[in-house]
Amino acid sequence: MSKSFEKYQKRRLRSSYVSVVISISLVLFLLGILGLLVLNTKKLSNYFKESAAITLYLKNSVEKDQILNLQVSIDEQEFTKRTKYVSKEEAAEIYKEENGEDFMDFLGYNPLENSIDIYVKADFVSPEKMEEIEAIYKNNQFVSTVSYDKPLVDLLTKNVKRISIFILVFSGLATLVVVVLINSSIRLSVYSKRFTIKTMQMVGATKRFIRRPFIWNSVKLGIIGAFLAVIELGVLLYYLNSTFPEFGMIDNRVEMAGLFAIVFCLGILITWMSTFLATQRFLNLRTEELYY
Repeated sequence: MSKSFEKYQKRRLRSSYVSVVISISLVLFLLGILGLLVLNTKKLSNYFKESAAITLYLKNSVEKDQILNLQVSIDEQEFTKRTKYVSKEEAAEIYKEENGEDFMDFLGYNPLENSIDIYVKADFVSPEKMEEIEAIYKNNQFVSTVSYDKPLVDLLTKNVKRISIFILVFSGLATLVVVVLINSSIRLSVYSKRFTIKTMQMVGATKRFIRRPFIWNSVKLGIIGAFLAVIELGVLLYYLNSTFPEFGMIDNRVEMAGLFAIVFCLGILITWMSTFLATQRFLNLRTEELYY
């Protein structure tokens, strides 16, 4: 009877440890995702901002060497991320692919113009600075029209700031939730041994002596959970970088290593603090209070 009960207790203890490890790894994984989001917020906002282009439509009389010189001069500007020349023939093909019809069949000629798309650096994507760039080329002798999506620029400027603030606030709240969840898991684990704690205290063991095995055991669980969370984050990061290479999520390896180190250290720190506070609480309870 005693052996079967002992086996049952061991299975129950192992199950408790597994549930704590899984809880720790999942919440740390969530925290790591938020960390990735915070670190890549600027990259994501820059990516969307730099997808907005100013298009210079060129006069038909402009020669190819003049177009090339104009493009080179634009590339040298501080606001230029990159430029792309689109000939009137290429523009006609793009229109045909997008709309499924060839307007040249019934017009008999190509009314489109050669153009240069200017992709502007993220720092210059704002209504005021885009207007300044527009003014530079509006009266250029080679340019017939300057065009860009003004509503899109306004939307990007306003929403990027809002989204950045939202992400920071949400990350702060989520971090608090993560700490509470891990703390709850650890407290439940310690709660199941509250009578053992009180028995050791009654036979003369010091608080430090009683706390030590509980803290060390929880820290080991924290290390395992953090290790699993780091592996999960690594797999997720590899997948995201393979799927969206344009975001360059692993370009800054120091940042990524720092994030993994923070997640790992948090797993140890939170479990240590939670176990310390939980054992301290039960050590300070009177014997009759253990039943509530």
